[in-house]
Amino acid sequence: MAEAAVTFLLENVQKLLVDHINLISGAEAELRQLQNELELMKAFLMESANKREKGEVFRQHERQIREVVYKAEDTLDACLTQAAADKSKPFAFKRYDLAKKVKALREQDVQPIFDRARIGFSTLPIADPSTSGPQKPRTDDKKVPLLREDNVVGFDGEAETVINKLTEESAELEVISIVGMPGLGKTTLAWKIYRDPKSQYEFPTLIWVYVSQDYNIKEVFLNILKKFTQLDMSHCDENELARKVRSYLEKPKFLLFMDDVWTSEAWNHIEPALPKSNKSGRVLITSRDEKVAWHASKREPHRLRFLEPSESWELLQLEVFSRVDKCPKNVEIYGKDIAKQCGGVPLAIVVIGGILVEKFSSSDMKLEWEKVSASVSSHLSYDKQKRTENIILLSYNKLSYNLRDCFLYLGMFPEDSEISAWKLIRLWIAEGFIQQVPNKGLEEVAEEYLEELIARNLVMVDKTKAKGDVKTCRVHDMIREFCKGQAAFAKQNLFQEVKKTTEGTFFPSVADVPNYRRLCIHSYVVDFLRKKPKGPFVRSFVCFSREPIIFQPDCTPLIPEAFSLLRVLDANPIKFAKFPSKITQLIHLRYIALSGDQFNSLPDAILKLWNLQTIRIDTLSRTFEIKADIWKMLQLRHLKTKAAIIISKEAKGKAGENLQTLSRLSAHCCWEEVFNKASNVKNLGIRGRLSTLASTRCLAGLDRLQKLKLVYDVFPNVISHTPLRELPSPDRFPPNLRILKLSCTYLEWKHMATLGSLPSLEVLKLKENAFMGKFWNTVGNSFPSLEVLHIARTDLEFWTASEEPSPPFPKLQCLVLKNCEKLEEIPVLLKRSLQVLDIERVPKSFVQFTRLNMAEESQQIPGQQRGKAGGFKLIIAPGDGR
Repeated sequence: MAEAAVTFLLENVQKLLVDHINLISGAEAELRQLQNELELMKAFLMESANKREKGEVFRQHERQIREVVYKAEDTLDACLTQAAADKSKPFAFKRYDLAKKVKALREQDVQPIFDRARIGFSTLPIADPSTSGPQKPRTDDKKVPLLREDNVVGFDGEAETVINKLTEESAELEVISIVGMPGLGKTTLAWKIYRDPKSQYEFPTLIWVYVSQDYNIKEVFLNILKKFTQLDMSHCDENELARKVRSYLEKPKFLLFMDDVWTSEAWNHIEPALPKSNKSGRVLITSRDEKVAWHASKREPHRLRFLEPSESWELLQLEVFSRVDKCPKNVEIYGKDIAKQCGGVPLAIVVIGGILVEKFSSSDMKLEWEKVSASVSSHLSYDKQKRTENIILLSYNKLSYNLRDCFLYLGMFPEDSEISAWKLIRLWIAEGFIQQVPNKGLEEVAEEYLEELIARNLVMVDKTKAKGDVKTCRVHDMIREFCKGQAAFAKQNLFQEVKKTTEGTFFPSVADVPNYRRLCIHSYVVDFLRKKPKGPFVRSFVCFSREPIIFQPDCTPLIPEAFSLLRVLDANPIKFAKFPSKITQLIHLRYIALSGDQFNSLPDAILKLWNLQTIRIDTLSRTFEIKADIWKMLQLRHLKTKAAIIISKEAKGKAGENLQTLSRLSAHCCWEEVFNKASNVKNLGIRGRLSTLASTRCLAGLDRLQKLKLVYDVFPNVISHTPLRELPSPDRFPPNLRILKLSCTYLEWKHMATLGSLPSLEVLKLKENAFMGKFWNTVGNSFPSLEVLHIARTDLEFWTASEEPSPPFPKLQCLVLKNCEKLEEIPVLLKRSLQVLDIERVPKSFVQFTRLNMAEESQQIPGQQRGKAGGFKLIIAPGDGR
């Protein structure tokens, strides 16, 4: 971990020497000497990590090195901040003497700690390469597991028992509770019930809501309302939302899942929104506190049991060998012993299974399993909850050193939160956790790290993209608490969560803020900032408020005044009226996420933020003007907003080779000059009058572009009255395009022939009336590489396909149809390659047709993606299959 910190500082010094020579005038020689010493230290740490045993002495030296590196970072960055400020003042005569500062750092801090580490590491024993220890991140092509629906053991009888309770007749609204200690599988059991065909048949309306310890009652109500309406009700207060929820739940036969209810107080906030008179309604809650269960219902709660030894062994085998391979006889005795030691706690078994997967391909599997068995025994505790924590620690100790900070960082996110993989990966990069690997981009390395944590069962996949990549993920409550505790226990100063106590004070106190490097805050953001904290060494300020925060003008400067050395600022819940100009003083920012309903421009002063890698803007404005010459921002990798980005054609900057995401560019700005500079872009979104694209070849030169999203917007005209008349010809699309999304284009189905000619297209998503009309005949020999087709909201009625000269869709594996409320049937020839058919809000006759013609000799799985390996899987949304 110290190696990562040294690498990050070394990269910053190298960039200073190359890109910002104007700010380091007179200090070049000292900085080059510091660069040489850091390179030696990095090489030494890499060699020592591979050869020496990594006990407490090793970790102590690592902590000391990291502290010195942090001090060097802070000193250099503070000097640069002052130098940049002085440079902008015409009458500033005094500048920091950077050369003296760097020399003092080298002689008083870097060199002494390096010398002590060399002596200290030399006394450590040589590590036995066969012993278990940190593993290198895996680079195989193993698919990441989905949210736990497979590999569920011991819950069949439990699920049946609870479902029977839910389907019993009642004189009023019934509340059923599942209780048990953390890690026992309450959410897993509830999810199994949610996905059960019997539940989905009995209850046409199924709703799932995460509550959690730090719940927001408005968010709970808004999540329930999403099931019934697309209207934005975020402006309503709690009482009004409660009334709306109750009105929607008064009549339908519904089953509402409320996962992870911590306190009776939380239930008191929820209960007024539930119509007691609806005798067909059911509420299923999960809680770790039996008092909460009795408070919510006088009915005895369902207490979740521990797994039997045989069930524990079955679950462990499924985790390690899946459903295909069998456990070798020579390791079975150790496997059963490991399973038994987990004490019947599923989470513990799943986590230890993540360790054993690595040992599955070992040349001496028996020896490796024997060592793991001994390791588990050394972490045992009579307290089953403590035992699970210790097993998580055992898995943590097996992680590669590069991966540990990435894992612990997950503790920053709120409990039960859905974590965007895109956001997480960019945050890891901005924080300096991801090191460059030959022939791989930083994003690619970070994606492998996330897949590694998922493969080790430390992170759960929540949602996946069309091709199976991770879209969102979650961490179990116990794992999140472990991350928070380990970061503090290990004295790594990785992050600190800011909380307001019941007494009205903040923890940590405002006076203690200077002691931390990263702060996350989930509530009372304005109250905290009005205390005017001063964090001269705080590098990250991440806000996770569950409701929007309106910033008054006097609050706008509070963040830059409090944290002058920020690298990461995620203030998305805070609504700014306009771009906060003081933010441009934070010259070390690498990641920035801002929002504002009428946020419509990025000022020229943004160029001061020369380190920026990621810019995310959340706005309701239709357009977003970039007033700055962004091509001068050498490090910019991702510029993302849903508004139409307006870029000047006269921009003079010549950079742009690092830009990977540009979303969404205004169609009026699709000039050849723009794409010449953004020639390496991989993800492009375009919004506006797309008809201009048909007359230009500007997209054809983007040979690295893999993902393209086109949103047709002719405001103030009505789109349906002015449909897009044509698409660019196939030779005007990017040559290596893999993923294409169209929205609101209102094209005629005959234009699908254009898309069918794209040779590399693997995923096609047609959203919000992208194509309209009653008939679509897919021509033969089209869509040669397409694997995923998603059609949402169209008036299509009849879909046929021609097989001459050869059948279309030869590789189609997944077809998703949503809000296709007139569609009668689909071509039967799709069955030849189709593996998944996902339907929602389609006619009953379509469901019957599908069952008769598409799902013969297959396993129909209403509401979930699993079935026989390689077989056809039919996914029917709750209520559609009745």
